[in-house]
Amino acid sequence: MIQTLESNVLLDCSFDLPCGATIKNRLLKSAMSDGLADGEGNPTECQIRLYQRWAEGGVGLSIVGEVQVDPNYPESPGNIVLGDHSNYESLQALTSRASINGAHIWAQLGHAGALAYQPIRQLKGPSTLKIGEFECLGMSEEEVSCLPDQYASAAKIAKKAGFTGVQIHADHGFLLSQFLSPLFNRRADKYGGSVEARSKIVVEIISKVRAMVGGAFPISIKMNSSDQLEGGLTQEEALGVVQVLNHTTVDLIEISGGSYFPGAKASSDRASSGAYYIDFAMRARSITNKPLALTGGFKECTQALNVMSSKMVDFIGLGRVLILKPELPTDWLHGINTIPEFPRFESPPEGGMTAWYTMALARLGNVDEHNNEPDLQTAIDDYEERSRKQASLWVAMFQDIK
Repeated sequence: MIQTLESNVLLDCSFDLPCGATIKNRLLKSAMSDGLADGEGNPTECQIRLYQRWAEGGVGLSIVGEVQVDPNYPESPGNIVLGDHSNYESLQALTSRASINGAHIWAQLGHAGALAYQPIRQLKGPSTLKIGEFECLGMSEEEVSCLPDQYASAAKIAKKAGFTGVQIHADHGFLLSQFLSPLFNRRADKYGGSVEARSKIVVEIISKVRAMVGGAFPISIKMNSSDQLEGGLTQEEALGVVQVLNHTTVDLIEISGGSYFPGAKASSDRASSGAYYIDFAMRARSITNKPLALTGGFKECTQALNVMSSKMVDFIGLGRVLILKPELPTDWLHGINTIPEFPRFESPPEGGMTAWYTMALARLGNVDEHNNEPDLQTAIDDYEERSRKQASLWVAMFQDIK
């Protein structure tokens, strides 16, 4: 569906981040787990082509999702890892082709913690937990204290490889999100208790990363507006985190929400007629002077324009809509309200929609992207088979790393 709007300056204008870097427009490709690395932590040609497609499509910034700082706790065996083994040639191919047309390309630095890909390593998070069938071990204070150096080391590699910024991953239930959440973080030391104490490790990581990359290199953070879990991070607590971040050197706070905790319904799987988390963004705007991005539920240009006109945020984050139409930003920036047709599946199993879209990313990165669009069950089967193959390679590559 296509509608014509007036040419729009709300989205098609540049923005200067506090560090001095300039993003050419207000549309960013939010981090998604594409699972397209080679099973040994390095980019593939398919993954490189995927990010080139988004740069060609007009985004001001693309963020590569789930770039791991520790191969022991990946979100998926298809993640990129930044470490001693990293292949700079393939990383530089990714960053050079993903930054054409003046686009920024950032690495989302993460650690899956208690939601790590379980066949690879025993789960470990902020605290030892047993919730229903879910179990994980707790990290020692020494292990926690090593995290800032891990993130800083990965950020150094990212900068050397040509990424133009990094994002600290603190949402959707992964490790830093776990530290912020009272459901996962039940520590009695300096890293647990109040919102400020639960945020301490995040602040330490930001500080160490900034010292490593310098003052002119963008550092962002992606955080939950709430966990949407009973006993998890509430909106009031998340606003407390925003206040803590206001005193750090982050250049951009991206707002999202939800969790991939087993049994939790992902926000992106729900039906919605508009953007998510708007109320939270309005409240966050009133308590921070940091630039803000809002991600989740944007399907039409009119929705993005309505949010931008309110001046509550500075950027609009796009996800699955860019899988369906990677050139969508160019349309929206020229006042063409292209509305992609989203697939509908009756009673999809838990994680089924995520698997379908993840495999759609692979099609988008391949030359024959329009061929053989699978049904839901075929996509799930293909996703699981690919993960099994990647996991075998991952274990062989990283088995000696503890």
